[in-house]
Amino acid sequence: MNLGAFSVSLAVKDIAASKAFYAKLGFAAMGGDEAQGWLILKNGDHIIGLFQGMFDKNILTFNPGWDQNAQAVDPFTDVRDLQRTLKAAGVALTTECDESTTGPAHITLVDPDGNAILIDQHR
Repeated sequence: MNLGAFSVSLAVKDIAASKAFYAKLGFAAMGGDEAQGWLILKNGDHIIGLFQGMFDKNILTFNPGWDQNAQAVDPFTDVRDLQRTLKAAGVALTTECDESTTGPAHITLVDPDGNAILIDQHR
C-alpha cells in the first residue's frame, strides 16, 4: 500500500515562533501562507506542516500521488482505493470520501494510541 508523501502536521499556538524554532533546525518554508495560519517546512526529505488554529492535535499526514517535493508521481494509489483496502482490513475510518468521485479527496482515521491520521489526496 503506497500512501504517498509523509509529513507531520503540527497544531501550533504561534506560527511565527514555530517557524523561527524549526528554522534553527534547518527547516525552510516550501509552501503555505503564514498570514492564513499555515506553512509547510522542509529539511531534506523531512516535511513539517505548521497549522495555527486549524487542528486540535498533531496529525500524521500522507499525500497519495505526491513525492516529498509535492511533485506528482505516477502511478499512485488513489485515496478511494486506499479507503476500500483499509475498510476491508477492518480499519475504522473517522471520515470517508465519496467513492463515486475522482480527483482530490481525503479520509481520516485514528491509530490505537489516539494519533490522528490524514490521507489527503490533492490530485
